[in-house]
Amino acid sequence: MTALSRDPLLGDLLALAAQAGALIMDHYAAGLRGRTKADDSPVTDADEDAERLILAGLERLAPGIPVVSEEAAAAGRWPKIADRFFLVDPLDGTKEFLARNGEFTVNIALIVDGRPATGVVYAPAFARLFGADAAGAVELHWPPAETAVALPSLSAAQPIRARQEAAHPIALWSRTHDLHRADEYRELYRVSAARVLGSSLKFCLLAAGEADLYPRHGPTMDWDTAAGQAVLEAAGGSVRDLQGRPLGYGKTGDGFRNPSFVARGR
Repeated sequence: MTALSRDPLLGDLLALAAQAGALIMDHYAAGLRGRTKADDSPVTDADEDAERLILAGLERLAPGIPVVSEEAAAAGRWPKIADRFFLVDPLDGTKEFLARNGEFTVNIALIVDGRPATGVVYAPAFARLFGADAAGAVELHWPPAETAVALPSLSAAQPIRARQEAAHPIALWSRTHDLHRADEYRELYRVSAARVLGSSLKFCLLAAGEADLYPRHGPTMDWDTAAGQAVLEAAGGSVRDLQGRPLGYGKTGDGFRNPSFVARGR
């Protein structure tokens, strides 16, 4: 690992995601019921508490940089963004959290000039913590209980690299949104096998070389994808819309909605 070239912010974001993940797992152990937001999507106390923790941490780490976060946006609080801003999804995969299958993540990304420059994704139920900056993508094994006595360090991180896509790739698709497209995807992308999975963890499995392809033919939001895209691109992969253009961020005119896209390994 080229630790000298690492952005110091990456270590801070890994620590912040670990703290948010530990808080979420406390709620997970207690068992929560969801409530329904105005857009009919679910929210829980875990979403809101983790967002408060992350927003306070980002204000301390990077005062003055705007933050666009899912629950604040749902409440109508949209900051004015500039060439640098954060995107936060404090609990990506709330439906998976409520289903108790573990497939949920904490997502934090720094956007610079419309591109994800630094990002972290934490899947606390699986003890998998991913990070990325210009020096590449890394993964740490980090059980949430560790956060009570220590915070993750980049010195323990292992580099990860996306694999070369096979002629008949192994695909990932969304448990919540894409199952009705399974036959379409299999034919269009010549898929040999598929795994159904929730949240931005799909980007990270591509980055770690555990699958080849993640098509998403349907709406997502900037905060759903930015951190995962940062990890995947730093590992050598790509995220492009159906016209082949890199997925960009800060789409204020579209309400921060993404177009359909395909995420791939190398």
